[in-house]
Amino acid sequence: MRGRCRVVSSKEELFLLIRRDSWREGLSVRALARKYRVHRRLVREALCSAVPPPRRAPRRRSPRLEPFKKTIDQWLLDDLEAPPKQRHTVQRILTRLQQELGAEIAYSTMWDYVRRRRREIAEAAGAVPAAGFVIRHNQPGMDAEVDFGEAWVDLAGERTKCYLFAFRLAYSGKAVHRITASCSQEAFLDGHVHAFRTLGGIPAGQIRYDNLSPAVTRVIRKSRSREEHPRWTDFRQHYSITPFYCEPGLRGAHEKGGVEGQVGYWRRNYLTPVPRVDSLDELNDSFAAFERTEEARRIGMRIRTIGQDFAHEAPLLLPLPGEPFETGMAFNPRVDRYGMVAVRVCRYSVPVRFIGRTVHVLLRSNEVVIFHGRTEIARHPRLTTKGAERLVLDHFLEVLLTKPGALAGSEALDQARRAGTFTPVHEAFWSAAKHTLGETEGTKALVQVLLLHRHLQHRDVVSGIRAALAAGSCTTDVVALEARKAAETEGRSPTVTVTVPLSEPVAAPELPLPSLTERRTARLPPDQRPLLSAYKWTCTTSYG
Repeated sequence: MRGRCRVVSSKEELFLLIRRDSWREGLSVRALARKYRVHRRLVREALCSAVPPPRRAPRRRSPRLEPFKKTIDQWLLDDLEAPPKQRHTVQRILTRLQQELGAEIAYSTMWDYVRRRRREIAEAAGAVPAAGFVIRHNQPGMDAEVDFGEAWVDLAGERTKCYLFAFRLAYSGKAVHRITASCSQEAFLDGHVHAFRTLGGIPAGQIRYDNLSPAVTRVIRKSRSREEHPRWTDFRQHYSITPFYCEPGLRGAHEKGGVEGQVGYWRRNYLTPVPRVDSLDELNDSFAAFERTEEARRIGMRIRTIGQDFAHEAPLLLPLPGEPFETGMAFNPRVDRYGMVAVRVCRYSVPVRFIGRTVHVLLRSNEVVIFHGRTEIARHPRLTTKGAERLVLDHFLEVLLTKPGALAGSEALDQARRAGTFTPVHEAFWSAAKHTLGETEGTKALVQVLLLHRHLQHRDVVSGIRAALAAGSCTTDVVALEARKAAETEGRSPTVTVTVPLSEPVAAPELPLPSLTERRTARLPPDQRPLLSAYKWTCTTSYG
């Protein structure tokens, strides 16, 4: 009696079942074919190999094209010696066959044949080199690779598209990363400075680049020559960089394959899941720890780790120049009547006392620093969205003292609330002051309390407001007194001398020219004559 056939989901499973029954039960080929309802030829294939042979693609014949194949092949062979712009296209071949030989062939049939035969004929004639890769020999301390990649970050609660700069040494594989809000020239140069500072030196050989717009303004066709951006030329001459620009397109990506994979590797391993940070500086600080972890990794089948190879490579790097290079771009905008300056496509606030004056702006990769003369008057994180505005409530307090009604609906107050600098404690003081002193005077009292933040620490002012509210007072003097008491209780000075938070000391850009008198005085030799005594000084006055 014929047994029931089991339902098999795949050919691989059928082969395994046939081989199992042949081994366990000793069934013959005929019995196995009868059991699984297959041909004996398939049973023999299963007994010979556990892996089914790949399915052969059917070769479709084209009876109408067959008589003309030799003619088409000859035309394609002749094309190898013809100028590139005067070679046969599929349409031209089809037209010639119709006009000269009376052929009736479909365009799709002709396209399939010509596409396959054109490459086969070129390879047979040696006109197309074989596709492959050549292993590059990297010497320690010589070559490096640079690339930019995209990355998403939950920045201050909002998903933001950022850009990852990667600088990778070719010999050791030691890589330095920096994430920025844009892929502008400032970010490009700032990434180099950070990489050189982290590595402790500069590669003595070539640094490989794509044709990035921060560095290259024009690619010279069919050559390795490039027209460089003037600022990039100054930068690479300052750091003695020898650039190597890869070919455009996919062929150029293979010329710096190490860093091409580095960007994706960093995203998958250290930016997944999407990081949540309050600022990009916080994320960049964590990159240092990640890079130290990477030094214990081995690349491919290498015997030594990245850190061991870098220890051999680091002493061979060129030393850093004595003077740093300012990567920021300088602008000279005028402060408008709203106390704002326009930089690129965004606007930033400055103290209102500078309205109508020309200020000096230093645009960096992640921040904007604003000077008046040589004094820093504002610092903001860099914005990238077109039309975005960054306002600091402290910049408008003098105006709000004369126009207190504008505070409630101001954009500066809304941004201060979202940033957390205008706390619920300030809201409570404002409500109590308006209830006690009235709408206008209560708002003025709040503005005067906000002015205390310029000289007292933020937490001390908040403690002073709480103490004043507990005592039922809404005056600025009580808040200032309680704030100083809170600081003295912790054993520290309550005063703050710096009103703008500084991440690092910045020198003002050398934009204003010195006066002619100062330049002439600087060239004079020092006066070696002794000072005149007051007793020997005589003055003769004659009257006509």
